[in-house]
Amino acid sequence: MDIGLLGALDVTENGVSIAPTAPKPRQVLALLALRADQVVPVATLVEELWAGTPPRSARTTLQTYVLQLRELIATALHRPAGPGGPGTRSAKDVLVTLPGGYLLATGGGRSDIREFERLRELGCRAMDEENHADASRTLRQALDLWSGPPFADVSTGAHLAMEARRLEESRLCALDRRIEADLRLGRHRELLAELTVLTSRYRSHENLHAQFMLALYRSGRRGEALEVYRQLRTLLVRELGLEPSARLRRLQRSILEAAADAPGAPPHHDDLARVP
Repeated sequence: MDIGLLGALDVTENGVSIAPTAPKPRQVLALLALRADQVVPVATLVEELWAGTPPRSARTTLQTYVLQLRELIATALHRPAGPGGPGTRSAKDVLVTLPGGYLLATGGGRSDIREFERLRELGCRAMDEENHADASRTLRQALDLWSGPPFADVSTGAHLAMEARRLEESRLCALDRRIEADLRLGRHRELLAELTVLTSRYRSHENLHAQFMLALYRSGRRGEALEVYRQLRTLLVRELGLEPSARLRRLQRSILEAAADAPGAPPHHDDLARVP
C-alpha cells in the first residue's frame, strides 16, 4: 500500500485507489492512513468524525464505513498487478479489526509523511554536522514530497486538524533549515525570489525575515534589507505590541555597522556569517 497525505488524499492498494468519495469514509481512511500499521482506537475515530456529539449509532455507522473501505480494498486486490500483487492479501488483512480499534496494514508500502520525516531528520543532522550541501539536497527532497496542505481534500476533525498543524510546523522548520543551508553555500541571490514570497506569506516569521535581510545584504541591496526590518518591526509593534527579537535587532545593527565600516564594500562582515 502506498499512502499520500501531504496534499490530496491518495491511498492505493495494488496500484489502485481505495479512497472513497463520501466525506466521512474519506475521513476514516485519512486517519487510519496517518497512523498506518498502528491500532487506531474506535473512540479516536468516533471523536474525529463527530467531535463531542456522536450519534447513538456512532459505532454501527463506523463499522459501515469500515465495510465500505474493505469493499474498495477488495476490488483493488483483485485487479491485475505485478508479482506479489493480487491474491497475497485479503481486505481484512489490509484493514484489520483488532480489540478496541482498527489497523491499516501497509505491507511495507510507502508513506509520504514517513518519508518526509525521515528525510527531514537526515537533513537536520547534516546541518548539525555542517554538511550544508547534503543538508540542502536532502531537505529539498523532503519538501518536494508536499503537493499542498496535509489532507487537503478531506474534512478534518480534532485529530486530523491537530496533525495538520504539526506537519505544517515541521514543514516550515525544514524549509527554514534548507534556506539556512543555501545561505551557507552562498546561494543568496538564488533565494531572493523565494524569500520575497515566503515573507509575504509569513508576515511575522522573524527567521524568514532575517534570512531575507541577509540574502539582500549579501546581494548588495543593503537599503532593501533594512527596509525588510523596518516593515517587520512596524507590523510586530502594531499588531502584537512587540519589538523584534534581540537576534533580529543584532542583525540590523550588523548591517548598519558593516555599511559604516566599509561603504560599498562586498558584504562579508563577520557578524553576518550566520543568521542569528
